[in-house]
Amino acid sequence: MKHVTWLAAGILTLALMGASTVWAAETAHADLKDAQGQSVGMATLEQTPHGVLIHLDITNLPPGTHAFHIHEAGKCEPPFKSAGGHFNPMGKQHGMMNPKGMHAGDAPNITVPEGGKLKADVLAAGVTLGKGKNSLFHEGGTSLVVHAAADDYKSDPAGNAGDRIACGVIMK
Repeated sequence: MKHVTWLAAGILTLALMGASTVWAAETAHADLKDAQGQSVGMATLEQTPHGVLIHLDITNLPPGTHAFHIHEAGKCEPPFKSAGGHFNPMGKQHGMMNPKGMHAGDAPNITVPEGGKLKADVLAAGVTLGKGKNSLFHEGGTSLVVHAAADDYKSDPAGNAGDRIACGVIMK
């Protein structure tokens, strides 16, 4: 019986390693730029079994708390209205605290310390780098947007997050 248990554990481990290899193969990135076209950071996106993990490496944003969202269009022309609204393939309302929400592109606020540099990970559970309705690679693409103010997590359609101060098109 002991050998069967070890064999089962070994098979499970190999299966999980194989699954993580499959998920890790799908990646994307976005170069975040401000309205003057200056790079303010990089985002690396990685498919996981639980959604898309966004690794943020912010290098030059104003200190403070900022809303961070995935937007429905792969365009970043200042003042970044070209990015459209939040990515919302399921037709929900905005906000993690909204009983009728949330958009697939809604994400937690990020807080940039003095000096403008931040490394953070954000999980976007409602999206995928694969195929399907929630794919970030639908026709027209998607983008990441940083707003001037914090998201209040409930006001529809954008959480009273203020102006869009940085944007990056999500690319394979």
